[in-house]
Amino acid sequence: MSDIAGELNGPLDNVEAPTGSGSIPHDGRRGSFLVGAGILLSRMAGLVREMTIAGFLGVGGTADVFKAALRIPNLLQNLLGEGVLSASFIPVYSRLLEKDEREANQLAGTILGLLLIVMTAVVSIGVIFAGTLARVITPGFSGQRLELATTLLRIMFPAIAFLVLSAFCTGVLNSHRRFFLSYASPVMWNATQIAFLVTAGIMGATNVGLAHALAWGVLVGSVLEVAIQVPAVRRLTAGARLSADYRSPNARDVLKRFAPVALGRGVIQILLYVELFLASLLAAGGISALTYGQVLYLLPISLFGMAVAAAELPELARLGQSGHAAIKQRLHLGIERIVFYVAFTAAMYIFAGDIIVAALLQRGRFSASDTMLVWFVVATFALGLLGTTQSRLLQNALYALNQPTTVARIAVARVALAAGLGALFMFPLDRFVIVNSQIKQIAPIAFRPLPDYLRNLPDGPPHLGIVGLALGAALSSWIEYRLLKAALERHIGTLPTFSRGARWSLVAALVAGVASMGLRIAATGLPPLVTAVLVGVPTVLIYLAITGVAAVPESMALLRRLDRFLPARDSSRR
Repeated sequence: MSDIAGELNGPLDNVEAPTGSGSIPHDGRRGSFLVGAGILLSRMAGLVREMTIAGFLGVGGTADVFKAALRIPNLLQNLLGEGVLSASFIPVYSRLLEKDEREANQLAGTILGLLLIVMTAVVSIGVIFAGTLARVITPGFSGQRLELATTLLRIMFPAIAFLVLSAFCTGVLNSHRRFFLSYASPVMWNATQIAFLVTAGIMGATNVGLAHALAWGVLVGSVLEVAIQVPAVRRLTAGARLSADYRSPNARDVLKRFAPVALGRGVIQILLYVELFLASLLAAGGISALTYGQVLYLLPISLFGMAVAAAELPELARLGQSGHAAIKQRLHLGIERIVFYVAFTAAMYIFAGDIIVAALLQRGRFSASDTMLVWFVVATFALGLLGTTQSRLLQNALYALNQPTTVARIAVARVALAAGLGALFMFPLDRFVIVNSQIKQIAPIAFRPLPDYLRNLPDGPPHLGIVGLALGAALSSWIEYRLLKAALERHIGTLPTFSRGARWSLVAALVAGVASMGLRIAATGLPPLVTAVLVGVPTVLIYLAITGVAAVPESMALLRRLDRFLPARDSSRR
């Protein structure tokens, strides 16, 4: 942690803004590293949380209900905060910081005041109409499952306000190039849920009691997530006063961007809710299998796609309309960085995803058949990983060029396509189940939900219907990428194709993935965690060796960073 603290308090905090449209003084790699370091901590905490939930609840009815109920406040959190607030607030706030810090502070106070008013109303409505929301979002729930979902919603809904305030803090910190704290703060959110769940488990709580404990953990954790960011934000916005004056020019500029940005940035969340709606029509266990798979799927998106995009957004915003050449250069370097990390991750999910899932989740009530189902979901999602992560960066470039409406239109197209394709694939696949690592068909192929006696079995075998939703999402992600690329090229000209480094990253990822298939044979019969180490470590080394020999810039930078942690070598032996 001392190294991270040094990075956080070092030169990055004093980096000067670009002085001309063609200059790029800010090191995007360093900003991405700090974002990635913060996200890595929070995502690792999230992974531990999912491992804990899997151990206590497995893949089944209660896990389905909790994860479905959590999605509803999460949607509003992401539509009103997180990427949406950042993409509409950061470009305006960052430019004001370069011109007049007093005006920037005034804008921060106004946006915070408006958020407090809006969130008070949203939380009140959510708590009152929790039952209606549960029925609308999960039409496949009924009886006790619906009652539990309603109760959990009422407990968790107030957390939305604190999570949105956390997103506001992230926007302020990122604009000041303080990247680490804002992305590490969700560690508190995850850690609190783990503590509440483990405590309830030790006390012998039932499945319903465990779900209640998790819901209270969500609420308390969201309060703590905001609390650790507030001191830094207060120092950076000294003199800011709360206001609700939405008529000021700067506030109007932010609000004008908010609706289209909410639609564009919120596409992934809207898509997740469309998937949740459809998944509630599948066999029991589908929702929890989907969410376990999405935790792994979203990990590289957050660590690499979001890290690069978040670090680049303030710089792209400063370049704006006059810096087309510099924007192209930043995009070129950003995409090369994304491909280096995401290509390997996608290959491992496809070729060795079952090993990863088993090592992380297969314990307690999470069975080998559950592992196989979640692997299929993760591997299918992985087909679209490169498209999704690159799209995050292209979206930010369009926001910097003041084109939020374009992003929104493309986002709507993606959601519609993903939902249509997912619905087409999921019902036929729900007729297939996993029994003793074998896939068996239990009903004739049809494009409608299974009969209730097959769909609602509490301890039935895992069904493959959820893989159909993942396939629709993967295909639509590439179409979104192509549309965003074409839209961006209309404004700044033709974007460079994959660099030499990116092409070598793809080749190395394929070789490492194929190698993992051979390595797994040698590890047959060993415990999941041991297998993961024996397969994972050599494949990482193979990937780094190939990209290192090919002098891929990101690989060389990573190897230099790793070299710092090696023992000092005697120069006389060189």
